[in-house]
Amino acid sequence: MVMNMKNLVISLLISLGIGGLSALVTSGSMDTYTTLIKPPLAPPSILFPIVWTILFILMGISSYLIYESGDDNESLKTYLIQLGINFVWPILFFVVKNMLLSLIWIILLDVIVIIMIKKFYKINKTAAYLQIPYLLWILFATYLNYGFYILNR
Repeated sequence: MVMNMKNLVISLLISLGIGGLSALVTSGSMDTYTTLIKPPLAPPSILFPIVWTILFILMGISSYLIYESGDDNESLKTYLIQLGINFVWPILFFVVKNMLLSLIWIILLDVIVIIMIKKFYKINKTAAYLQIPYLLWILFATYLNYGFYILNR
């Protein structure tokens, strides 16, 4: 397979752009994390932008592989839906500061990402595997969100 650099860059810009926009929208509210009682295993806040950048790069590459397969728009629609859900979660948690709603929202994200991975797997196994770190991270984020909800109500 010959790489289409234009499509790869577009795919990366979409995923990194959503992540960057989300960070921009929530940047004034990130101090929320430092003020909360943290559940066990809660990482330092400096880790989040590093991990999310890596994950958005993997998501972009994965979506590029699906796009280049040319055979399933439904999978890419699921990908875009999960990106939208992903974009809203930090707003609910950090800006709105509604931990119960953000917990419900991230569980929805977990489900949609699992569905997306299954769809990707049928088209391109590598694309599906590239989403596994993302799924693991959001499952960890779900645990953290639950812990924050229980400890800070």
